[in-house]
Amino acid sequence: MVDSMVRDGDEGNYWVVRLGVEELRDPENSPAVSMAAYLVETRQEDLFRELSVYVERGASREEIRRLYMNAVALRVWRDMGKVADVVGRRQRPPQGAELGFGVPFSE
Repeated sequence: MVDSMVRDGDEGNYWVVRLGVEELRDPENSPAVSMAAYLVETRQEDLFRELSVYVERGASREEIRRLYMNAVALRVWRDMGKVADVVGRRQRPPQGAELGFGVPFSE
């Protein structure tokens, strides 16, 4: 079964967020580095069991890394003041992506 971007009008479980080379230079733009501290600081530790972020290498300087974030992770990311350059949505992360932070995908 091939998993591709969802079609217009469909809803996907994961938002595809693009990070460029400039964003990647700041370690705080790594969910594994910054999200845990933020959740503890803001007393939202219960979200550890709900958020899911997968990571995949990008193909250009404009998109050096792709993050696949579920709705909870995307909300936390934005609450942290991070820019989310959303370029699509998917039902699930692609097979080549690795779990970067949070819980694994499940249907």
